Amino acid sequence: MSDTTTSTRRVTVAERPLLLSWAGVTDVGRRRETNQDAFFADYPLFIVADGMGGHAGGEIASRSTVTRLQAVATSGSVARASIEGALELAVADIADHPEATDEGTGTTLTGVFLEFDDEEPHWAALNIGDSRVYLLRDDRLVQVTTDHSVVQELIAAGKISPEEAEGHPYSNVITRAVGASELTAPDYVTLDVRAGDRFVICSDGLTKELTDYGIQHFLRANADPAAAVDAMLAAALENGGRDNVTLVVVQVSDESASADSPSSDAPTAAVIDVSSTEERPAD
Repeated sequence: MSDTTTSTRRVTVAERPLLLSWAGVTDVGRRRETNQDAFFADYPLFIVADGMGGHAGGEIASRSTVTRLQAVATSGSVARASIEGALELAVADIADHPEATDEGTGTTLTGVFLEFDDEEPHWAALNIGDSRVYLLRDDRLVQVTTDHSVVQELIAAGKISPEEAEGHPYSNVITRAVGASELTAPDYVTLDVRAGDRFVICSDGLTKELTDYGIQHFLRANADPAAAVDAMLAAALENGGRDNVTLVVVQVSDESASADSPSSDAPTAAVIDVSSTEERPAD
């Protein structure tokens, strides 16, 4: 298996000390010859990209996108406008690359970043394609992002069930991507920041092999982000590893209180309205 990367960062927001811990890994899997996934994980931006479009095209697309977004994080100006500006540059990079000739060349993109445009910082999840962000809060796992895929549209229309989606002939067809065409802005979901929260950001190489219940199980069984990443990767490979597997786990801990995080109700949907929460601990 690939080596797992780990990092931590102590931050203080609204006079509250918090510890961010994260770990990420990407692996070629059991059946692919090349790895067309890429990820970037460093405060305050955590993203995963899953490339597509032939032997070289997918790798070009995912790495171009991650490289442009890494530059945004390095500059210290992570915001929706700067992210979308970086994605426009990535689209141009992909279109100009001599090996990106296939019209299907592109990449998914998903992740979370800390957004500082309000009085208190909050998480913003972003998504293009069918890579996903999950949130474990109050011991309940929810999928934060909504897939941009044909089968998701069929599910939303009530034409197929979620159980029927995996075996559907269009299960791998996505409806939006970052590629050699005009950019469609990501979907965003705003979330308050709470101690105890744990995010999983992953390509579909993980969700093809692990159910939501399986992801929740490995998060519960492994308190350390690196251990959780390693356990989920090992399980995905053991279950077949049919695709490249990439995942990042981000964890928020409260350094001022040793045990209890805020005990507000668990989210019942992906969107959590920051303005409606009574307490918004942020990192």
